Amino acid sequence: MGLELDRVLMLRAAVIAAIVGLAAAAGFISNDALHSHGAAGRSLLQTKKDCPVTFEGANYTLITSRCKGPLYQPALCCSALADFACPYGIYINDQSTNCAATMFSLIHLYGKYPSGLFANTCKGDKDGIKCPEDVPQVQPGQEGKNSAAVTTATQAALVAAGAVALSIFIVLS
Repeated sequence: MGLELDRVLMLRAAVIAAIVGLAAAAGFISNDALHSHGAAGRSLLQTKKDCPVTFEGANYTLITSRCKGPLYQPALCCSALADFACPYGIYINDQSTNCAATMFSLIHLYGKYPSGLFANTCKGDKDGIKCPEDVPQVQPGQEGKNSAAVTTATQAALVAAGAVALSIFIVLS
C-alpha cells in the first residue's frame, strides 16, 4: 500500500513539474527576442537554427487591424503584438533559432511598420512582454493560423500529457 502511494505521488509530481516548466517557459516574450531581429551580419559561428514553427500562414490581422499609423498607439500595438506572439513564446525566446527574426520580418512585411517600432515601443518588464499564463503554445508542424493553432495546440498538449501519464503509470506498475 505504501509503495503504491509513493508511485502515485511521484506520478503527480512529474506531471505538475512538466506543466509548471511549460508555463514558465511561455510566460513572456523576452526583451532579447524583441531586439534580435535587428542584428546585422553574422559570422559562421553565429548562424542560427531554422525555426521549428512556421509564421507564413499566421493571422497577421491580429496586429495590422489594431496597430495602425501614422501615429502608432503603444498600448494598441503592444497588446496586438502580445496577442500574436505569445502562442509562439517558447520559440521566439530561443536565441539559438531564427524564430524572432523570421516573425518580425513577416510582421514588418505585412504591416509595413517602421523599423524598430516594436523593439522601441514594447518594453514590458525586466523579463519582457508578459504573456497570459493560459496561452497554449503553437507546436512544430502546425499551420501558423493563431486561433486554429492554439486550439490544436491545446488538444495536442492534452494528448501528450495523457501519453506521458500513461507511460509513467505503465513503467511504475
